[in-house]
Amino acid sequence: MIERDPIVLAKEVASLDLLSGGRFLFGIGGGWNLEEMENHGTNPESRWKLLRERVLAMKAIWTQEAAEFHGDFVDFGPIWSWPKPVQQPHPPVIVGGDGAHTLQRVVEYGDEWMPIPGRSRVPLDEKIARLQEMAQARGRGRIPITIFGARGDDAAIERYVAHGVDRCLLIVPPVPREQALPIIQRYAELVRRFD
Repeated sequence: MIERDPIVLAKEVASLDLLSGGRFLFGIGGGWNLEEMENHGTNPESRWKLLRERVLAMKAIWTQEAAEFHGDFVDFGPIWSWPKPVQQPHPPVIVGGDGAHTLQRVVEYGDEWMPIPGRSRVPLDEKIARLQEMAQARGRGRIPITIFGARGDDAAIERYVAHGVDRCLLIVPPVPREQALPIIQRYAELVRRFD
């Protein structure tokens, strides 16, 4: 998102939401590849402020008939943009990451949180509890959790469910079809057990 124009991206996301019948989930992150973001014109030191403004600008575009936004990095006068998303008020913005300020970002401008398991020194259940406390303190309801790269076995999924995780994204490695199909079949059986 820090490498994309928010006006164009807002239209793309709204179009995908319309075409999917309101099933689009919008996962975002601040990026890790500093050379890549610099190549795209983003200063790594200000990427979090840029990300915040672009999310808020896109939410304005999705929810206002004639949207405008005036920030330090994103600035535009009244514009019209269609289609508007099917999901109201907009597709969920799922903030990825697990850095020192990630939970603050989720509570401020995200709709859900998407950590990658095993990347934090703080146990996942503690981080989830802290996120929900922060959300409550800001007058927000419970914030849904999506695990990115969840382990694809019953025990792991049961642990995630016990911690209050709502959705698990299972990774299929980039392998030939004959190797990928058994993995997909195993995941399909796992999904049926936990649906």
